[in-house]
Amino acid sequence: MQPTISIPKDWKYPRFTFGQRTQQGLIIGLEYKPADTQLAHEYGNSWRYTVLPDKHSDEVRHYSDEQIQTLSIAEIQTQLQTEIEEYQQQIKALQQQLVAISGGSNDA
Repeated sequence: MQPTISIPKDWKYPRFTFGQRTQQGLIIGLEYKPADTQLAHEYGNSWRYTVLPDKHSDEVRHYSDEQIQTLSIAEIQTQLQTEIEEYQQQIKALQQQLVAISGGSNDA
């Protein structure tokens, strides 16, 4: 079963999704500003996105729909390939640790 989020019928649908990679970073949160509220008056009646600009930082930033820019397919592919290479290096380091603690034998 796929996890789902219900959005009230009178709300606009968000342009971006959880986990989407953008020029600003990774979208980790969504917040809606309903019409006729102080939040909508201050920020506009739309979605606001919480973005993690760098996965190695605890800093987050907030952007409106108009401020978010999507990545090209090539940019996403480059990011994913870089992440894959980082994980492969971590796996190699862990495998070396396993060999070291088992006395040089691959039979862990």
